[in-house]
Amino acid sequence: MSTPASTAGSSMQGQLLFNLLPALYRLRDTQIAQSTNLLTPAETTQLQALQALTPPLTTVQQQQLDQLLAKAARGPLQSLLMLIEEQLAIVAEDLNQRYDDLFIETCADWVIPYIGDLIGYQTINNIAAAVDSPRAEVANTISFRRRKGTVLVMEQLARDATGWGAHAVEFFEVLAWTQCVRNHLRLQNFYAPNLRRWEVREYMDSGFDRTAHTVDVRRIAIERGRYNIQNIGIFLWSLNAYSLTLAPATPVSGNPQCFRFSSLGIDMPLFNNPIALPPDTTTLAQPANVPDRLRRRVLCKDIWDITKKNAAPVYYAPDLSLALYVNGSLQDPSKIGVCDLSGKDGSWINMPKSGGLIAIDPQLGRIALPPGGSANPSVSATYYYGFNAEMGGGEYPRESTFTASPEQVVVRVPGDYTTIHEALAALPGDGVVEVTDSAIYNEPSGLTINVTANGHIELRGADGSRPTLTLGGEITVTGGAEGAFDLNGFVISYLSPSTGATPPAALLYTPAGSANQLVHLGITHCTLVPGWALQPNGTPQTAYAGLPTVLVESSGLALVVQNSILGGLWINGQSSATLTNCIVDAADPTLVAYVAGFDSATKRPLPGGALTLQGCTVIGKVYASLLSLVTDSIIWSELTTADETGTPPLWSASLWAARQQQGCVRFSYLPTGAIVPKQFECVEQGADEPAPIFYSLRYGDPGYAKLVPSTDSSIREGADDGGEMGAFHFVLAPLREADLSIRMQEYMPVGLEFGIFYQN
Repeated sequence: MSTPASTAGSSMQGQLLFNLLPALYRLRDTQIAQSTNLLTPAETTQLQALQALTPPLTTVQQQQLDQLLAKAARGPLQSLLMLIEEQLAIVAEDLNQRYDDLFIETCADWVIPYIGDLIGYQTINNIAAAVDSPRAEVANTISFRRRKGTVLVMEQLARDATGWGAHAVEFFEVLAWTQCVRNHLRLQNFYAPNLRRWEVREYMDSGFDRTAHTVDVRRIAIERGRYNIQNIGIFLWSLNAYSLTLAPATPVSGNPQCFRFSSLGIDMPLFNNPIALPPDTTTLAQPANVPDRLRRRVLCKDIWDITKKNAAPVYYAPDLSLALYVNGSLQDPSKIGVCDLSGKDGSWINMPKSGGLIAIDPQLGRIALPPGGSANPSVSATYYYGFNAEMGGGEYPRESTFTASPEQVVVRVPGDYTTIHEALAALPGDGVVEVTDSAIYNEPSGLTINVTANGHIELRGADGSRPTLTLGGEITVTGGAEGAFDLNGFVISYLSPSTGATPPAALLYTPAGSANQLVHLGITHCTLVPGWALQPNGTPQTAYAGLPTVLVESSGLALVVQNSILGGLWINGQSSATLTNCIVDAADPTLVAYVAGFDSATKRPLPGGALTLQGCTVIGKVYASLLSLVTDSIIWSELTTADETGTPPLWSASLWAARQQQGCVRFSYLPTGAIVPKQFECVEQGADEPAPIFYSLRYGDPGYAKLVPSTDSSIREGADDGGEMGAFHFVLAPLREADLSIRMQEYMPVGLEFGIFYQN
């Protein structure tokens, strides 16, 4: 019968000291053990019971039996020495740990701050994943000390502390000055730029600018000056590049040659998938190492080098930044031409001729095929788009947000079914429909979802996919008692079936009625396109202005939205809505972002259900029965003359809570004259008050709803944890900057200054 390792280890206790005794004493101790029962009555009873059991015994029973037999065989002297050796083992372990505490790799957690203090380590917020371990940070600090003051360390610190693309520049290297021919000669630093090379103009005024500049005496520390001897520039690319794999390109209406990369049919810039640098790199970052917009000339040079010089690809390849497929076949770089395809639809410039190259414009996200090819060609691509965070759906990891239980039935599209409505029809009112690719799914009649009583249906994009759902009607959701429905990972837009057709009530609709007892509606990592549909330039279609993307007519429903982008919400006053890390965009600050509806006679708005906003940006007017909690949010809204006319006026304020005795509004930006519950540390719009400054408020732009770094600190650092207000609060950009500033001050050579410059 084998002895478990733990039991064998315990039986060795006391053996070392016991074996050092003279044999006479050991024999005498063994005789006493054999002649006397040293077990207690309870232990004796337990031993007899275990010995009476029929083998095989369980693991626990076997351990108990071995321990009792070992105790019965031990004499009193051996038992005493066992206790002594246990104490000696504790002392030995303490000595070993004291030795381990001398090294950061093996020390106890409580020792880490002391080692850090010994080497001058300064604590930071640990926001970025690269610095979320204090042990690793202190260890890196020790290794960085050997290269302290070098530009390589500064660049690596910027990447680690922020988690963004970074490039460090010593500005004295690009100063225009008279060089000494005997000493400190820089052959590549021309006073006048070499106009024969396109790179000079392409990267001018960026982090990779190599043209000579005159001295700028303004201080770089306040981001006013750049080019001076003592200045170090830290350039950051805070937008991220997100992949779309084998995503179908959208045909341009009326022109079978023309396509757009975007599944919504809009112009959009492609981004470079950054090539990560190893931690011990000895070279500074290059354009291929940062998530920047993919430039025409850069992509053109890459394709030229591949085809003419047989060079390794940097941008064009399936595992890099861009790959184009026509009729399922990967297009060779020799068949690709990069050019400017700007112009209105139907009159793009530089269109290819018959038998020519496929034209790609990465800055507009356009594709033009040469005429004479196959009819109705299928065009798809693997590419990257830019955005500020994991929001609105994408191929980034989302599996942790799936809500279905493992026991539920899962049907997949494509695979089990070819369309979403077929997959939903196959579910018995409970289960999961999972879309496994990033294709475009057209549902001309919309979708009807009916959840059984106590049932749960989840319609989701699989982890690693971002499907687009184009509707010709609404998604209607009903359910029995305690029914729940979750939507995860989709981009949803509307396509009118025919000119003049009456649009549906909303993109996502839960109708009223006693038969609809749905209690939960969840939207996670989704985009319900603001304005329903977009024009090619990205502006919303005017035909659907003011219509909600989500309409909840049923009462008793809890709408829960996370990391999503939505248009207007019309929520029944007896239901509730909880939004976290979301953008609610009515497409204009004067349009309606949140109500229950409108009185048909007076046209006055009706208050929507209790609303909770946590880290959200709302563009449009809000009227809620109760603001349960508004925190770390921005409400960007304003009234029009029509809102304020009449007796009483249609709107009392652009942010309006019917009940002010309950609820809380804290650490948020509010419009002028907001009627809200008790405020705490809020910023209210005013003539002399700070206001948020956005890169863009047009959905589809890479900088959509992102605050400009020059936004007043009361807003950009006004959240409860020192982060920025608004939908990207969870990115904690100001805290990343603070981490970087602490690290740079720690490693900056004496007499030098640094400045932080955002590149996107």
